[in-house]
Amino acid sequence: MRSFALVTLAPLPLLGLGAAIGGIFAWAAAFYIAALIFVLDTLIARAAPDAPEGAEFPAANALSVGLALAHFAALLAGVAALSGATDLDWSNRIVLFFAFGLFFGQVSNSNAHELIHRSDKRLFMLGKWIYISLLFGHHTSAHRLVHHRFVATPEDPNSAPLGEGFWTFAPRAWIGSFVAGYEMERARAAARTPKGLRARIAAINPYVVYVLGALWWVALMAQLFGGPGVVAYLALCAYAQMQLLLSDYVQHYGLQRRALDATRFEPVDARHSWDAPQPVSALWMLNAPRHSDHHAHPGRIYPALRLGDLAAPGRPVLPRSLPAMAAIALIPPLWRRVMDRRVTALRAAQPCAPG
Repeated sequence: MRSFALVTLAPLPLLGLGAAIGGIFAWAAAFYIAALIFVLDTLIARAAPDAPEGAEFPAANALSVGLALAHFAALLAGVAALSGATDLDWSNRIVLFFAFGLFFGQVSNSNAHELIHRSDKRLFMLGKWIYISLLFGHHTSAHRLVHHRFVATPEDPNSAPLGEGFWTFAPRAWIGSFVAGYEMERARAAARTPKGLRARIAAINPYVVYVLGALWWVALMAQLFGGPGVVAYLALCAYAQMQLLLSDYVQHYGLQRRALDATRFEPVDARHSWDAPQPVSALWMLNAPRHSDHHAHPGRIYPALRLGDLAAPGRPVLPRSLPAMAAIALIPPLWRRVMDRRVTALRAAQPCAPG
């Protein structure tokens, strides 16, 4: 757990000082996030060992709570800096935009994703409000109720088919997951017969909270930092959302589950997610690159996620770390040149998979 804490918390003082005074602190934060993690992944070049089966991690939730609270403070600091409230010049603001945006999209997103899978309602609420603060509250419903159920099928808006570029995928996935999550929540609400005021309140479609919460955050930024703050906030949220969509795009690109009949697909297994073994980016993203084990065990806490045998036949493994592959995905021709032949090879090794 110390390694997770060290890697995820290290840039926060740099981001805070960068937001306040800029200069070397802003550049150091950007270098840490955009370059140093990649360099360390390359130098170490071996996966961290899986945790022993049955191991417990009592500090894992504490780190998640700390990162959640740090997220809200960093969001205010980032908007203050980008809006001009701390009198930084434009070069510092641009550098901090990328540094804060990458932190929110890679660490805050990974942490929120972890928290919305927790059975503890307090932890779940923290994760939900991280997503709401990034104007992406619907992901709380769409990820759990749609993506996990329909991953690697045409029914999942967040699974990209072979040949679809990221810039085509992103708006389709955003809108599709918003609608699919809403429809799933509406169906769940219709199936309930709440009795009593508390039960009726609990039965309200959570999309009401997602939308009203988003408006509250926009109003807060307007109150604190005026029009420039709203522009800065919307830009940061859009960039963070892009990071989240890149993760979904990369981790399931081209992978398909075999249809058993008109309504059922084969169970999800390790063939349906791209894993990445690089150790430092795994710590940075709370083991989100160990994605197939997360789909197999959604409730498994992040330090316990396992890579297993990466050399097993038909096992999808990314050629670079998840953040590096997300950068490649921004250039669709390059992405297809790197990934399409790998998808084709996997399908050839899985004769039962759809063609």
